[in-house]
Amino acid sequence: MDRFVVISGCSGGGKSSLLVELGSRGYAIVEEPGRRIVREELAHNGTALPWLDAVAFLRRAISMSLADRDAACSLEGWVFFDRGLIDAASGLQSISSEHVLEPLALEHRYYRRVFLTPPWPEIFLTDPERRHGFDLALSEYSRLLDVYPSLGYEVIILPKTSVAERADFILEKLEHL
Repeated sequence: MDRFVVISGCSGGGKSSLLVELGSRGYAIVEEPGRRIVREELAHNGTALPWLDAVAFLRRAISMSLADRDAACSLEGWVFFDRGLIDAASGLQSISSEHVLEPLALEHRYYRRVFLTPPWPEIFLTDPERRHGFDLALSEYSRLLDVYPSLGYEVIILPKTSVAERADFILEKLEHL
């Protein structure tokens, strides 16, 4: 959809903080599916966790991303997604034999420009919901840097600046259309 903007990139690169900033400015935001799934699974002693059953986790992330897109159709203006369908589908395809990326990506388009947070080791932190290290974050970033352009998206790398400046950068890029 031409109003659905993806903010993706390296884990621990500041995506969630950026989404909070955009939300505080009145824009609709959609929290990362992965973090929501991890919270739910931990609360209910589930196993669809990236460190226990990555395939089940990514299948849930795909389902949640599709539901998020459906729900966002009723929102007005720009809608900013912290990751989403393409991240989950490309992750699943990279670790399994399931070829889900292209069919899903073609049927459920986002805005043509995708904003990626680059690796930023100085702010990378692990927490109960993000247990992987920086090496895995780099690998994921590299995959996404290839996947989005292969699907026809223009990738814009966000500068390593303050959260407010990053939000201004995105909004300026969207304004100049």
